[in-house]
Amino acid sequence: MRDLVTTTELAGKLKLSKGRISQMVSKGQLAGCYDGDGRARRFDLSKVAEKLSGRLDPGQLMGNGSQTKRALRDIASASDEPESKRPADSSPLAQRDSDRYEMARTQKVEEEARRLRRQNAEDAGRFVLASSVEAQVRRQMAKEVAQFETMLRDGARRVADEMGVDYLQVRRCLLDVWRAHRGQRSDGLADEAAAAAMSDDERDADF
Repeated sequence: MRDLVTTTELAGKLKLSKGRISQMVSKGQLAGCYDGDGRARRFDLSKVAEKLSGRLDPGQLMGNGSQTKRALRDIASASDEPESKRPADSSPLAQRDSDRYEMARTQKVEEEARRLRRQNAEDAGRFVLASSVEAQVRRQMAKEVAQFETMLRDGARRVADEMGVDYLQVRRCLLDVWRAHRGQRSDGLADEAAAAAMSDDERDADF
């Protein structure tokens, strides 16, 4: 026995507007799924479910479209029509479409969860942008290096005055030693940073 419904009833079951149902009729998307015209039009629910199964694009699988997809699955599962009368490719199409929906839904939930975790961690002061930290460290290090080199120049002047030697030679000697040391330390620290492994806490918090 066929389950016949009006346009209003079909719209309610599919979580769509009456206007959307009328639009689908005019485009031929529900051809063969109804009898009559206007207010006398009656839709066969099982045929509608078969007609629309597998026809929603990925964008329609999310949001309100997901309610329509679930409604179609419920209608199809409740149908009394024998399996042998259904199109041979109906079940594979429905299964693939269901898999696409579940995958899209899972990805969206995971992305939202990661976003919220990042936001909560930033609000709590646990995380900051790496680019921001790097820029601040570079500015601070440049400031410290400049102050240290100024101190070396002042020291060179004092040595030259007290020892009676050439200031420029003392200054150049001190700066050469300092810059050689700085270069070695920079290379060593870069190697240490490249070889550093994440801690368990860092891995747990990795986004």
